[in-house]
Amino acid sequence: MSPAEEYGAPLADMRRLLPQFTRDIDVEGFGSLNIHYIHKRSEVANAIPLLFVHGWPGSFLEATKITPLLLQASPDHPSFHVIVPSLPGYGFSTAPTKKGFSLSQYAETCHKLMLALGYDEYVTQGGDWGYLITRRIARLYGGAHAKAWHTNFPLGAPPKKGFGPLSYPWRLASGYTERDKAGLKRTEWYTKTSSGYFALQSTRPQTLGYGLTDSPVGLLGWIYEKLVAWTDLLTWISIYWFSRAGSTAASRIYYEVTKELGNVLYSTEPTTIPLGFSHFAKEAVIPPKKVDGSGSQSRLEVDHDSGGHFAAYEKPDLWLGSRAFGVVPNKNGYA
Repeated sequence: MSPAEEYGAPLADMRRLLPQFTRDIDVEGFGSLNIHYIHKRSEVANAIPLLFVHGWPGSFLEATKITPLLLQASPDHPSFHVIVPSLPGYGFSTAPTKKGFSLSQYAETCHKLMLALGYDEYVTQGGDWGYLITRRIARLYGGAHAKAWHTNFPLGAPPKKGFGPLSYPWRLASGYTERDKAGLKRTEWYTKTSSGYFALQSTRPQTLGYGLTDSPVGLLGWIYEKLVAWTDLLTWISIYWFSRAGSTAASRIYYEVTKELGNVLYSTEPTTIPLGFSHFAKEAVIPPKKVDGSGSQSRLEVDHDSGGHFAAYEKPDLWLGSRAFGVVPNKNGYA
């Protein structure tokens, strides 16, 4: 044992931990929610504020590997102030107590957290539900506050023959690329063999919740296949088991957003701010590149040969190199 450890945990080790907080956020029509979040400021004065939004079955833990890389000063990439909330109903955040809490409310919660922390202008990153939430942030708060958004989970509606030939000329002229074909095959695999949880959570989340809350083995089994290949399984699942709102609350987003959008995977929503796409080879759903649900004409796209649904946790070094930047006035991210 070193002299620094004789009295307990060394101060240097404690400083390396990610600071966690809670804050009350008022959401219109739903009252006050106590939101848990990570907030770590870079030492670079011109660092860019980044809102990182997780999904299911993820949590704020998704950002724990990438955050130290985002904070560091480097001539090779910009630095960021990192804010990672636990979504309402997830982890250590409280849950709404009324029906109807959907994408706009999640977006409002995240946006108001950024404003409360003093970040009037910021960029966002989202995967899974974070993709739809940050897309809604881009639509509601883009331009004035949200300056750009990045996702590792691009979705969008496929072209349909019923719309007429002008709606899918790329399909008639050149067909799918090899990358598109592989992505469509993986999407078909997900739809046919791995999406049953989505149907249940989007229709009867409360019924499912009784089993998940009653048994830690039941919760482990429900989430196991989504995480076993690339995460610290028990730590991730413990966030759901010890959730302040109970493990059922995290599933309600499936019900509310499906009720709002219908087919979530093929939903579209126009945005106008710059957009970055990171395509990871083992993502569950991989639409053709010429299809996306953002409507953004200003975008950066990067392909990766490895990595999957939890890219920031699985492949933080690859994820770090795929971000769009230079969009927040007077904050270029460099020392």
